[in-house]
Amino acid sequence: MANSEILHPKAVAVITGAGSGLGLAAALRYAKTGMSLFLVDIDEPSLSEAVQKIKSIEGVGEVFGQKVDVSKIEEVVSMRDKVLEEFGEIHILMANAGISKPTPAIPLATSLLDLQESWHSVLDTNFFGVLNVAQAFAPVMARQENASAIIVTGSKQGITCPPGNAGYNVSKAAVKTFTEQLAHELRNVPDGRCSAHLFVPGWVHTGLTGAKTGAPKPAGAWTPEQTIDYMVEKVFEEGDFYVICPDNETNTVLDKARIQWNLDDIIQNRPALSRWHPNYQARFEDFIATKQGLAAGARSRSRGRRAPLSGVEAGFPSSADLPQI
Repeated sequence: MANSEILHPKAVAVITGAGSGLGLAAALRYAKTGMSLFLVDIDEPSLSEAVQKIKSIEGVGEVFGQKVDVSKIEEVVSMRDKVLEEFGEIHILMANAGISKPTPAIPLATSLLDLQESWHSVLDTNFFGVLNVAQAFAPVMARQENASAIIVTGSKQGITCPPGNAGYNVSKAAVKTFTEQLAHELRNVPDGRCSAHLFVPGWVHTGLTGAKTGAPKPAGAWTPEQTIDYMVEKVFEEGDFYVICPDNETNTVLDKARIQWNLDDIIQNRPALSRWHPNYQARFEDFIATKQGLAAGARSRSRGRRAPLSGVEAGFPSSADLPQI
């Protein structure tokens, strides 16, 4: 079911992780529609700059900003109450804040305490941040008269789960499962008009790929604006739940093939993460070649990737900084 009626002047959008990257791009997109914005971020300087930038958009509605740590439910509830005090209802909620830190499954190269701290940090923001925001806002949105949408930023790493950053994968796999459950519960609310959507970006040029320092956009990456435009079309024009974004290097056919292979590990009882298992690598490459219509034995090509970076990024840590998905 399409949600085109939600995008209109003076409608209200609440965006976490709005200080940069995808969150800021979404705010700019909604502002140009004439919507009112409530921007949230933990980075106060970035948030302040974003608020001023959005206020400069001609025709934008009211614009507010609030520093919030989404991992703390009391701060989220305070923010929700402020939104309702100012606007009375919410048309779009984007749970977009996220971080990335090196989080292997076991502490072979770091201390147990340090690894545990990193895991808790990633899960607290990436999963519990989404949980807190959704649980605080969804009951209000589910009961309001006007249609609304909750858009949760996930990751392809929460679906295909490549080795190398276990904590991040776990957090985004939990986000995927929670958002699926959220969508089911919302569509079963009597007379409810709130839907949930899983927004899964591809390779996006954000702060983690050097956008903040002026580094040029890699040819294979999309801009945050391209990614948000794709999401808006899929959510508000087509009503999709799963919004799996391509980029200039990975098309939809390749994304679907990788996801299918991952699910077939269970169905065919292959080793876990068989795509990266030496005994299955050639089979995977031939499977991908077949799906893409290439000659038998052709190999899919993926860009080289650096080791995961730590730090906070508004939304999705770019896949350029994470293992192959």
